[in-house]
Amino acid sequence: MTLDIREYRGMVGDKEIIIETGRFAQQAGGAVTVRMGDTMLFCSTTMGSPRAHLDFFPLSVDYEEKMYAGGRVPGGFFRREGRPSEGAILTSRVIDRTLRPLFPKNMRNEVQVILMSLSHDKEHHVDMLGIIAASIALMISDIPWNGPVAGARIGLVDGELTINPTYSDMAESALDLRVSGTADAINMVECNADQVDEETMLEALFMAQDSVQDIIALQHQIRSEIGKEKNEPSTDDLDETLLAEVRAKVEGQIREVLIAHADRSERREPLQRIQAALTEEYESGNEAAPDEDAQVDMKHLDRAYDQVMKDVVRGRIVHDGVRPDGRDFASLRDLAADVGLVPRVHGSGMFMRGETQVLTIATLGTPREAQFMDGLSPEDDKRYMHHYNFPPYSTGETYPMRGPRRREVGHGALAEKALLSMIPSEEEFPYVLRLVSEVMSSNGSTSMASVCGSTLALMDAGVPIKNPVGGIAMGLIKEGDQVAVLTDIQGMEDHLGDMDFKVAGSVDGITALQMDIKISGVTRDIMRQALAQAKDARLQILDVMRAAIGEPRGAMSDFAPRMESVKIAVDKIGAVIGPGGKNVRALQDEHQVKVDIQEDGLVYVAGESGAEVDLALEKIKAMVEEPELGSIYTGTVKRVENYGAFVEFLPGTEGMVHVSQLADYHVKSVEEEVSVGDEIMVMVINIDGTGRVRLSRQAVLEGWDVEEAKRRDAAGSRRGGGDRRGGRRDGGNRRDGGRGGDRRGDRRN
Repeated sequence: MTLDIREYRGMVGDKEIIIETGRFAQQAGGAVTVRMGDTMLFCSTTMGSPRAHLDFFPLSVDYEEKMYAGGRVPGGFFRREGRPSEGAILTSRVIDRTLRPLFPKNMRNEVQVILMSLSHDKEHHVDMLGIIAASIALMISDIPWNGPVAGARIGLVDGELTINPTYSDMAESALDLRVSGTADAINMVECNADQVDEETMLEALFMAQDSVQDIIALQHQIRSEIGKEKNEPSTDDLDETLLAEVRAKVEGQIREVLIAHADRSERREPLQRIQAALTEEYESGNEAAPDEDAQVDMKHLDRAYDQVMKDVVRGRIVHDGVRPDGRDFASLRDLAADVGLVPRVHGSGMFMRGETQVLTIATLGTPREAQFMDGLSPEDDKRYMHHYNFPPYSTGETYPMRGPRRREVGHGALAEKALLSMIPSEEEFPYVLRLVSEVMSSNGSTSMASVCGSTLALMDAGVPIKNPVGGIAMGLIKEGDQVAVLTDIQGMEDHLGDMDFKVAGSVDGITALQMDIKISGVTRDIMRQALAQAKDARLQILDVMRAAIGEPRGAMSDFAPRMESVKIAVDKIGAVIGPGGKNVRALQDEHQVKVDIQEDGLVYVAGESGAEVDLALEKIKAMVEEPELGSIYTGTVKRVENYGAFVEFLPGTEGMVHVSQLADYHVKSVEEEVSVGDEIMVMVINIDGTGRVRLSRQAVLEGWDVEEAKRRDAAGSRRGGGDRRGGRRDGGNRRDGGRGGDRRGDRRN
């Protein structure tokens, strides 16, 4: 088989992208490899038959992170790729959110987009490259799609905005902005930042869109040269006749209920009655129908009702300037914040916005409890984590709970990024931090409520964050040329609207963005207006949060671990660990602490008792302490010879006390003066070139300085005995302070 391999090259910023088609996966609808540096992705797109009885578009986007791409063998028992990592899930979501709005409306064919990493150079990111790969694969395929799109990353390094920075560049960047766009508009935004102001953020957003125009033009060229003929999509379009009938029957009733009841709970029952009556009417008609062809599809009836509801709500917003709950476009719902609601946990915070309520719990852990990252990213572990849970009771529903779904992973990651730049460094605050946001009630924007709850919980836990962070969700209703940008959208506005634009930040700037849209894109003017309204709302939210807790608590919970750290030389790590971990295990058992030793020599000691932590820390310092001339130590006699005693005065470090230096009187026999196991005080008086240590007990008893001790030691060694000048006083009475003790307290005046 002869392969028709084509290669194309394009630029995003100053980075070249190499595109190749025709080499792999000839039976897929479209397949492509895209390369930047030595990072290479493969993407295939395939369309299947329509799936029966679906009322949604069955698109699946999966990025598979292959460990061989980074020259690694996967961890785990099976040593093969299994469940996708959090990073892979987030990459899949970013690509999905970019592609989905551009498929034909009401399309029901199953479409599968599969991406996998073939090579990863640890410098170039895969997410924005994946958007480009998926767009090209769809463009050249037989799948109907209204692309192309392309993605770009923007960094802020030394005050300068940069396009597609590498992992190395991002280490110093105050901004990590990911944007995808078409030729005319932005259609996806994902961002975490270190308090970047709105004007700089807008400049970065517009730079990103401008930077992808060349690669978008190249995709049109590729499509014109090698693109397949597009298939007709299978659509499940709504019956216009049925829609007109339903509109005539219920539009006025729906409008009356919305006008009469601004509260969601109050309008729920009357709206249910309207829909139930409509359903009963058509079910009765179906029973009386002469044949099946004359019957109304009840699924289409529900869709028609939903469409009328959508049109009424959107029309009232755009034409009348009235939202479902009666607010104007820029007003917030009622806000509430509280802390310290849960006993024994290390910190807790509750935030409410209307009916949306989130409880966040903060837990402090030791460095060994950091999350190990088994992926292609250069990041090895993570000391700050945020997990988001969305149980069925939060919306008054019931369904099986089978672990976090992609949405929950994505919302948790967004709230995590919103506070990432505010978390104190490991040197300043050496704890691992885990936040868990439990959604108690949901009526829109639970992810941004999680940001607020996380801030409150961290401050309640005594974590010295740089600034409190609040979040708000912005919405959009666009009908022709009429546009309404909505602050603090609730569930109905999210469901029926065109945009969900989440903005988090402090008083000093933006820390996170995420935008999902249902239309092809939003203009620059809309982005500018949304960010301006979001800033006003954020400042109001932060005022409410500060009223609950003004600053991080000065003391941590009594139930939080106490942690201290000390930096030791790398070559001393073995001394602390001991043979087979003997030393560190003994420390942990004796003092009921956890000891974590980092590769760079940073040692963390954590425990419930601060006194025990301090004792363990002192022992670690002693283990690695270097002997110093003139320093006095309390040591243990380890071995006795006829010429002197060997004393361990630091853990693992011994020195010799010559018999002439064992006492301040003449010592006839070492064995008569000290025994193995005795504790005695000694001075370091010499360290030779090989590291051997000479000690003196007499120097301590006599109060000599190190120079005098050296002279006395040299003289005593030549004589072979001790200095007897202080041996007898007051008529020759011999002092006897007992074997092994410090006899200075027994000297007679």
